[in-house]
Amino acid sequence: MKLFVYHTPESTPNDQVPECAIAVDVLRATSTIATVLAAGGEAVQVFSDLDQLIEVSETWPSEKRLRAGERGGAKVAGFELGNSPLDCTPELVQGRRLFISTTNGTRALQRVQDSPNVLAAALINRAAIVQYLLDKQPEIVWIVGSGWEGSFSLEDTVCAGAIAHSIVQHTQLPPEKLAGNDEVISAIALYSQWQNNLLELFHQASHGQRLLRLDCQADLKYCSQTDILDVLPIQREMGVLKSQKINS
Repeated sequence: MKLFVYHTPESTPNDQVPECAIAVDVLRATSTIATVLAAGGEAVQVFSDLDQLIEVSETWPSEKRLRAGERGGAKVAGFELGNSPLDCTPELVQGRRLFISTTNGTRALQRVQDSPNVLAAALINRAAIVQYLLDKQPEIVWIVGSGWEGSFSLEDTVCAGAIAHSIVQHTQLPPEKLAGNDEVISAIALYSQWQNNLLELFHQASHGQRLLRLDCQADLKYCSQTDILDVLPIQREMGVLKSQKINS
C-alpha cells in the first residue's frame, strides 16, 4: 500500500484514478456525512451545484429527504440544514437521505468519484477508515483534503496525518515505506505535534477562525475528537455515500 496526500482537489493528478480515494473535509462536510450515517441516515448524496441538488432532491418524497447547503461557512437560505454535524440528530435524519452541497468538501468528493473505492473521512471516524485500509490493502490510496477555495487547510492535513500515523503504528512500517509523496511525511509530522491538542490547532486554522466568527465553537470541539464514530461512509453509486459495516 502506498499513501498519497493531496492538500486540495486541484492538486491531484488529472490523468490518474487511484484504487482507493479518501475525501477529507473535517470542518465540516465529511464530519457531517459520518455523523448522518452513524445516526441512521439512509444515505448522503453530494453536489457541488445548488440548483442540481434542488432538482434531484425534488424527485424524493419530502418526508424522506433533507437538504443541507453551506456557502462561506453559513447556511444556505431555504435549506433545512447548513453544514453542522451537531444538527444531524437521529430523530431528524433516521431513514432519510441528506442532499448536501458545501463550499469545499463536496468538490473533493466529486473530484475522486471515479475511483472504484471512495470513502469520506474525518477525525471522528478515523479508526473505521484505517481498519478498511488494513483489511482491503489497496495498492494506491489518495487522501484528498478539501482545503479552502483551492488553498491548504490545517484541519484536513492533520486528519490525513492521523490516518497515515495510525497505519504506520498498525503495520510497523517506517513512514517512508508507506509514503508515496512528501506530503504524507509532513502530514504525519503535523499530527504528531498536535495530536493531543487538536482543538487548539483548529482555533489557529483560518477556517476554524472563520467558524468561530460564526459562533460555531461547538462544531470545532465536536470535529476535533478522534475515533468516536464507528462508521465507514463509502460511495455506492456516483455521488451517493452509504454506511458500510467494518470488515464487510
